[in-house]
Amino acid sequence: MGDELKVVRSVGSEAEANIVVSRLREDGIEAIDKGGAIADAYRGAGPRDVYVSEKDLDRARELLKDDENAFTDEELARLSEQAGREAEERD
Repeated sequence: MGDELKVVRSVGSEAEANIVVSRLREDGIEAIDKGGAIADAYRGAGPRDVYVSEKDLDRARELLKDDENAFTDEELARLSEQAGREAEERD
């Protein structure tokens, strides 16, 4: 990614982080997500931060602003369950 990474969005789960990262990548912005101690201890569960290069930060924020309410609670629950199953399969 070249330059310093900045948090563009903090989310509550790995599934949400995957959605945000995918959305950014669709528009050509490289992004990664990282969980804190809770996520590390519980195999991806818990809050996560999504990072982008500092040079892409403003553009990423603008893209995500349009998507803030794009997913229903049901969709997020389904994606969270899916991410949990995938994490179990990896172990």
